[in-house]
Amino acid sequence: MIYDSLKHLEQYEGLFPRLYRGLELLRTTDFSTLEDKLYEVEGRDLFFSLQSYDSKPANDTPEAHRDYIDIQFLVEGEEKIGIAPLEDMVEEVEGRPDSDIWSYRGPVDEITLTGDRFAVFFPGDAHAPGIAPKKPAHCRKCVVKVRL
Repeated sequence: MIYDSLKHLEQYEGLFPRLYRGLELLRTTDFSTLEDKLYEVEGRDLFFSLQSYDSKPANDTPEAHRDYIDIQFLVEGEEKIGIAPLEDMVEEVEGRPDSDIWSYRGPVDEITLTGDRFAVFFPGDAHAPGIAPKKPAHCRKCVVKVRL
């Protein structure tokens, strides 16, 4: 997992080119001009979706992916995300291979997404997004999907 600020993107340039292109999207895209939907950048190898929702008091089913890296960035609002290594999950609740999403139960720590902060979740990272820091509030998020 990576949890960082857009100010530090250059340090990730040498990792995985498609991942870096996904991170650069966060800095170079004016999301305020785009509607909530899915946008293909490099077909199904690199795409992003914009989504609006209200955060919730809890999320007790962390998710993980096997074929994609998730980059999550709040365009508006603030949310906490539960995080943990996948091996800390104690139960697989549901698997949807067609959507590349598996849900689990298990203990998590928390990070907060707001401002210029982003999080990158690799296949070994369980994450439970959408948690309200104080009380439920409106959020708008960009989720970039990067095929491994």
